[in-house]
Amino acid sequence: MSRLRTERRWRLPWPRSLLGRMLLLTLLAVLLAQGLASLIWLSQLRASQLEGLVASARSLAHSMTASVSYFRSLPVAYRPMVLDQLRSMGGTRFVVSLNDRPLDMQMLPATPRKKAVIEAVEQVLRQRLGEQMSISVEFVSPRELRVFNSGLKLDELPRSWAHYALTLAPLDPPVLVTQIGLAPGEWLYIASLLPEPYTSLEEEGVPGQQIGFMVLTSTFLLLFIGVLVHWQSRPLKRLARAARDLSLGAAEVEPVVEGGGSEVVEVGRAFNAMRERISRYLTERSQLFSAISHDLRTPITRLRLRVELLDDEQLQHKFSRDLDELEMLVKGALQCVKDTDIHENIEPIDLAQALHGLIEPYLGTGQVTLEGQVLAPYPGKPLALRRCMGNLIDNALKYGQRAHLRIEDGDQAFVLHVDDEGPGVPEQRLEQVFEPHFRLAGQQQGYGLGLGIARNIAHSHGGELTLQNLREGGLRVTLSLPRTGD
Repeated sequence: MSRLRTERRWRLPWPRSLLGRMLLLTLLAVLLAQGLASLIWLSQLRASQLEGLVASARSLAHSMTASVSYFRSLPVAYRPMVLDQLRSMGGTRFVVSLNDRPLDMQMLPATPRKKAVIEAVEQVLRQRLGEQMSISVEFVSPRELRVFNSGLKLDELPRSWAHYALTLAPLDPPVLVTQIGLAPGEWLYIASLLPEPYTSLEEEGVPGQQIGFMVLTSTFLLLFIGVLVHWQSRPLKRLARAARDLSLGAAEVEPVVEGGGSEVVEVGRAFNAMRERISRYLTERSQLFSAISHDLRTPITRLRLRVELLDDEQLQHKFSRDLDELEMLVKGALQCVKDTDIHENIEPIDLAQALHGLIEPYLGTGQVTLEGQVLAPYPGKPLALRRCMGNLIDNALKYGQRAHLRIEDGDQAFVLHVDDEGPGVPEQRLEQVFEPHFRLAGQQQGYGLGLGIARNIAHSHGGELTLQNLREGGLRVTLSLPRTGD
């Protein structure tokens, strides 16, 4: 149980409004599309960069083969002089020397780009110089670079040529070191940098311009979708307000203005047609029950007068009892319709004041207790809700001697618990007690309409009325009225 509560606590909240959900889904779709597009673009960019890098490496390898061929064609006595001329040139991005053995240096860790460059250089050198040549190609950090057999570091060499040739401060790029065995005891050493823009050999991430473009397009789309959804949702909000007013039994509900998309227009048109049918039905029902009330009361009154003229008292008593029962059924039916079809305007109700007005006569006797507070007014029909809560309190006092009221109010709903100290209701009869004229064994008071009327009033406000037998004895009646449409 604690684990489930922890998971629920850390679960991301899902927006409840249509605007919030549309913006969230749009943002996720945009980020997914932009991410996939950026990955495809970045993979193509890196492929083209790798292709250019390999081409530059091959070009550099061709230059190396030309240098090797030139050195091999020179007499041995001229080679040191040519090396001195190369060193005095300055500004070049390579250093050449002759050593009596290959220099041993620490190689940099291999990466896909470094491997591609080394393979391309070795392939060209072996194709042009021959497979039998001793060739070593590797990348070395400038801090670990050695140029001569003496083991001099790059910083220890004259800055007029070697240092400027092999460094690009502050990048400090890796140096490509190629050592080729020309003859026994004679190794040609070539240290060089790759040309721009491949000097660093590092794979770049998504450029800042691409990230800025993603942020700009996402913001524009969210603003556009937000305005569009807000514009399209206005007819739905008007429809929701009209539907709530109609469900609360407002006397006059104006037709909904038909607007928005074609689907929303169809919904508004259907609602207006339904509103007209319901209004016509309520009017006809009110007229029907008024006629029934008039038509039934008149013959009942005539029958009572005729019963009074009977000489047989026993027969007179039987007729009177039947007429009383018939009159009670008629009054009960009319009262049920009257109490659940109260035509009132919807207005903010101070439920705390309404409750205190209902329980004030019992506060001195200790029959009624009240706990909790009402946080905000509730929009509804004042007389109907007062009758609903009054029926619950009267029912608890009538069948349970005492009524203990507890309020639980919040942003989502107003909840009122009414507990009594009576015998409760059998579990199989919890739903039957809401039916008109239903009474449990031993209950003979009233018409048996209180709970049914209270539940109908709760339903008309979008709420619910439930019953629950308490473990310690008694019955709990819970009235729940939602605040979601406020």
